[in-house]
Amino acid sequence: MRKDALYLFTVLSITLVFLVISLFSANYFIKASANQLIEVQVETSKREANEIASIINFQLSKDSDKEEVLKNLQETILGTNTNAWFISVLDWSGKKVCYPDKTKLGEIESSNAALLESLKEKNNSEDLYDLLVANKSSKGENVEVIHTAPVKSTDLLVAANVNISSIDKQLQQLKRNFYMIFLIMGILVIILSSLAVRIIGSNYEKHLELKYTSLESEVINLSKLNTDLVNYKERKEKELIELRKKAVEELQKNEEPIEALPKEEEIEIITETNEFNRKRILTYMRNELVPVLISDIAYIYTENTITYVMSFDGKKSTSNASLDDMYSNFDPTLFFRANRQYIISISAIDKIIKYGKSQLKIVLNSKVNEEIIISKNKAAEFKQWLNM
Repeated sequence: MRKDALYLFTVLSITLVFLVISLFSANYFIKASANQLIEVQVETSKREANEIASIINFQLSKDSDKEEVLKNLQETILGTNTNAWFISVLDWSGKKVCYPDKTKLGEIESSNAALLESLKEKNNSEDLYDLLVANKSSKGENVEVIHTAPVKSTDLLVAANVNISSIDKQLQQLKRNFYMIFLIMGILVIILSSLAVRIIGSNYEKHLELKYTSLESEVINLSKLNTDLVNYKERKEKELIELRKKAVEELQKNEEPIEALPKEEEIEIITETNEFNRKRILTYMRNELVPVLISDIAYIYTENTITYVMSFDGKKSTSNASLDDMYSNFDPTLFFRANRQYIISISAIDKIIKYGKSQLKIVLNSKVNEEIIISKNKAAEFKQWLNM
């Protein structure tokens, strides 16, 4: 996969994960924040209603005229902003006795009895939040009584009111603020994560490049060393052969027994010559012994610890020897150990194709049309083998 495609998929993955998280968490945070805000305001309104009820009760206990007290309270709350939370006074029939809007005095207060009952014992702000969401499409003024504080020895109730339409607008603004925050956070997270992935990826790629360069240099050095060893061995073999010839000539000339070469070196040369001059190997085809000419071998490979010998005509047989043992008996100028699994013959190579960044693909001309990949570390050695 190309780097640009990898970075693109990384950014898309981060974006998708953030969207999924935001989808499930945004509503929770919005509702939790709204509940906290409403709970504080409900408690404040309750306290205010209770205090006003205590003040009215105190004034009446001092023999103040009830009508005068209500008149003073009406003048006090007249014109109070009814767009959020405010106080009013009702009688036991629900008639508005004191109200910020003077034109609504004498009207019957129609409140949500279920809501009022749920808020009587505790600040159940979730009920109020659900009520606000349910009434968010309502138009005009939508006022609910959330608490009543009775005035002792009277038929008066001090009511704490909430304008649901106005509170709903505040909650909508709260939602927009949350969504804006999530949007900004999402953009920042995606951008910063993409930069971090790109920086980390670039550093890792540089590290790999340095590592591959170092390994490639080591492989080239090892290949050079191997070549030098082969050349040294050939040179010594030639020197030993020349020495043997001179010894034989000297023997014929003097007619005296002269030991031309040490026995061990002579045996080693003869052994190596015999090994590389082998004409065939013994293989198996089912229960049948099958001798195969080395010149007919296209390639040899192992699979599940079994060594298979593939001929140019497509016939496949097996051998009890390992790849290492078989390769040591082949002429290294004619056969190449491509990897841990394959030995290929130079006569079997049909095409050599560049594969990947620094690898090679070898197409063999056997009937099975086998394709073998030469790794980056083996490519230099393979090219040197072709030039032998």
